[in-house]
Amino acid sequence: METYEKLLEEAYSKVKQIEGNGERFEIPKIEGHIEGKKTILTNFLQIASYLRRDIEHFQKFILKELATSGQKEGDRLVLNNKISSAKINLKIEQYVREFVLCKECGKPDTELKRENRLNFLHCLACGAKHPVREKI
Repeated sequence: METYEKLLEEAYSKVKQIEGNGERFEIPKIEGHIEGKKTILTNFLQIASYLRRDIEHFQKFILKELATSGQKEGDRLVLNNKISSAKINLKIEQYVREFVLCKECGKPDTELKRENRLNFLHCLACGAKHPVREKI
């Protein structure tokens, strides 16, 4: 009969190694391209659904923070300026810090709720409730 340690090593050798940095929530990177003077973001709706936020709220934040106009066309967002993907990803990270991640526990299991003319970020994991800015 084999020893416990040998059996354990054999079991560990058969288990698939976990890839990634250990975080269960990773902010997705924007995908898109530039056509003339416009920037087309092809995975905008996928990011909004991954963050579990209203598409209009997310779009309004991105357009205001990038100081540009734009519109949804199908499942993509068309910005009326040339904007680098690094700048867009920075604004998405800012949105996540402000409107997605809990200020107490840092988990993304949150929802935006409106109570008495104020918006709150309510954490489903720890129960914390924090006010967020009203106007975007």
